[in-house]
Formats: sequence, structure tokens, C-alpha cells
Amino acid sequence: MYYIDPHIHMESRVTDDYETLAKMGCVAVSEPAFWAGFDRGSVDGFRDYFRQLTEFEPKRAGWYRVQHFTWLCINAKEAENVSLSREVIAMIPEFLDRPGVLGIGEIGLNKNTRNESIIFLEHLDLAAKTNEQILIHTPHLEDKYKGTRMILDMLCDDRRLERSRVLVDHVEEHTIRPVLEAGFWAGMTLYPVSKCNPQRAVDMVEMYGPERLLVNSAGDWGPSKPTAVPDFIMAMRLRGHPESLIRRIVYENPLEFFSQSRGFQFTPPEVAEAAEL
Repeated sequence: MYYIDPHIHMESRVTDDYETLAKMGCVAVSEPAFWAGFDRGSVDGFRDYFRQLTEFEPKRAGWYRVQHFTWLCINAKEAENVSLSREVIAMIPEFLDRPGVLGIGEIGLNKNTRNESIIFLEHLDLAAKTNEQILIHTPHLEDKYKGTRMILDMLCDDRRLERSRVLVDHVEEHTIRPVLEAGFWAGMTLYPVSKCNPQRAVDMVEMYGPERLLVNSAGDWGPSKPTAVPDFIMAMRLRGHPESLIRRIVYENPLEFFSQSRGFQFTPPEVAEAAEL
């Protein structure tokens, strides 16, 4: 089965992982900008990072016929540095029209601080002014519910934003309902030690249905599994769910959401295969 991973940090993965994903049926990945494991010290560091996301990673993915898309921002963990964050936000428009750029993300909250909220709102303003889609990071563990509520309040307060063009990621059982009820897309992240796992994700599909629901691996430099989406596919099959439902969640839903971005120039695999004949 073909699938798309809507949130995976391939910059932190070895090239062999692209080959493995391709063998598993992955035809496209969406890579949000994120924290590199340390705080970057200058806007030029972010400029180089954005060049890597928009120039090198699409080429590396293409070696294995995986289509690569990306999002740009300064992440919540580095948003405590407000002056640097504002420099980065001012620089982001240089990259928004590059091929494969889907929008602003992953923005959000980490520890639910005042500075994080300030920079989150300034990212929202940029997205609204440039008509970009938005990908949201919700906090971890004990900060998740409060942070998610704060994020939803800020999103709903901005009447310029189209809720169908916003993905709120890393939802869990206690946060998925308010996200969906507010009209946003919800992303379930499959981690081996936190967030969610394939079985819990299947539970949420059974409770809420497939509408506006995505599943991803995140696949970053910490404990993570880049092939977590195939694990979800298998968990759905073991529960007896039809292939049409599984395909909707792992392939058709990402296509529906990403197609709202002018940067999503996707070639369906059957079209690519026919062109090679």
C-alpha cells in the first residue's frame, strides 16, 4: 500500500532510511523545521538549515523516488529567544516560494511560556499575511493538555485563519476531541516511548472516524521509528479494518490536506510509473 508520512524529520535520519521507506511503500514525506538537539545562535544558522530542507533533502529523497516537502519556522524550544525568533520570522519569506515548501511549521508551544506564545502568534501572523498552511506542535506529556488548549484559543482568536488548512499534531486521547471539534486537522504521532502507539491510534480512529485525521512517525534524532506508519497499517489490518479505510488515513487524507498548499506539486506514483514505460 502506498502511504505518505505527514511529519518526519529526515534531516536527522541516515540515507538508508529513505531506501527503507521506499521499500515499505512511502511515496512522499513532509518534513517540518524543528529543534536540532541544541539551540542555534544566529539567523544565518537557520538560513543554512532552511537551505538544507529545500535544496538537499529533496535531492536525497529523490534518489529513492520519495517526494520530499517541508515547512519552515523557528521551533518552540528556541522561541524563548524572542529577538532571534523575530529575525528568523523576518527571513522565512525568502524561502516560501521555493518548490516543496508547504507552509509554516512546526510551530507551537513547549513549556507554555509567555515568550513561546508571543512567537507563536507572530508565526500565525506571517502565515495569515502570506496565505500559508500551518503545522502545529503540541507540548509533551504533562504540558500537553494545557498547551493544546492555549494553542486552540490563539488559533480560534485569529479570524483570518482557515481551520481546514491547519494541522494540530501530536494529539493523544485527551486532546484529539477539542482539536477535531474546533474544525482543525489532527495528527497522531507514533513514538516508541511517548505520544502515541499504533494500537492507541487505531483506538482513536475507531472512536472518531477518519475525517481530518493523519498518522505520522516524526522519525527524529531521539527514540523514534521512521517506519511507524506501516506499523499502524498492520495494526489496522489486524483489527479487521478494510483497505479502503486504511488507505484513506495514510494516503488520501494527507493528499487532501497538503493539496491546499501551492507548494504541493505531487506526482501520484501510478503517473510516475506510467511515464517510465
